[in-house]
Amino acid sequence: MNRTHRWTAAPALALLGALLLGTPAVAAPVTDTTRAQGLRAADAPKLSRAEEIRRAKVWLTADNGKPVPYSQKETWSDGYRQDCSGYASMALRLPKSGPNTVALKNDGWTKAIKMSELRQGDLVIKANSSDPDHRHVVIFDSWDNGKHTSYHAYEQAGGVGTRHTSHTYGLKDGDNYHAYRPVNLTD
Repeated sequence: MNRTHRWTAAPALALLGALLLGTPAVAAPVTDTTRAQGLRAADAPKLSRAEEIRRAKVWLTADNGKPVPYSQKETWSDGYRQDCSGYASMALRLPKSGPNTVALKNDGWTKAIKMSELRQGDLVIKANSSDPDHRHVVIFDSWDNGKHTSYHAYEQAGGVGTRHTSHTYGLKDGDNYHAYRPVNLTD
């Protein structure tokens, strides 16, 4: 099936409802992944950045004092996938098992911002790779220095599991990492 010619009834229904109710029509894009998982950005509860970071820290020691191990197939005892997007979804309290990396970027869970606008709890996402093993998301924590040449982030990474470490993702031209603000953050 040619994806450029696919359509879904959701935007048409949103427009029809808006016309009938006299409200603005706003519909987030819907991808096959989100639809298959039954997840909607509207289902995400609001939370503060401090709560998101508190939740992110839990996986640093959740495996009997060790980091939660990385897996694209397994879910942790809290119901979230043990991969990078499952981890970000857990920290943001998104519906279980969480949208994947592409859905975090494309399905209304986040909005694009500039790297210079990053605040604690925002996401840095690489979703444009055709190879799923080269997609990634990290949770921004803080800049390492005043020049903004690197930053600390929480992530779930292959071979190491959950960690808090320094990165330069998104700071180099052409690396395909971009900044996003989760829409369910309250501050």
